[in-house]
Amino acid sequence: MPDGPLAAAIADLSSDTGVDPDDIKVVVNQEVTWRDGSLGCPKPGMFYTQALVDGYRIVLRAGGEEVAYHGSVGKPPFRCDHPAPNGAVGA
Repeated sequence: MPDGPLAAAIADLSSDTGVDPDDIKVVVNQEVTWRDGSLGCPKPGMFYTQALVDGYRIVLRAGGEEVAYHGSVGKPPFRCDHPAPNGAVGA
């Protein structure tokens, strides 16, 4: 069983969907550098720090649906339903 942010993302998705954690597939689990404080998941009307942020991107598949989770180092992941296509440097 994974630990850290990956385990937290799997647990969250399992709770939201009712899909057994063992049936959730990891599509992407990578370290990234986010372009700003939005962590690749900007919300309309919000302002974010304009600095590079070390973090991670996780994409999980449950029941045929892919769901993205983003986060920064040392912080728990959050679900990102509308990821920015160019939110990470070099991604």
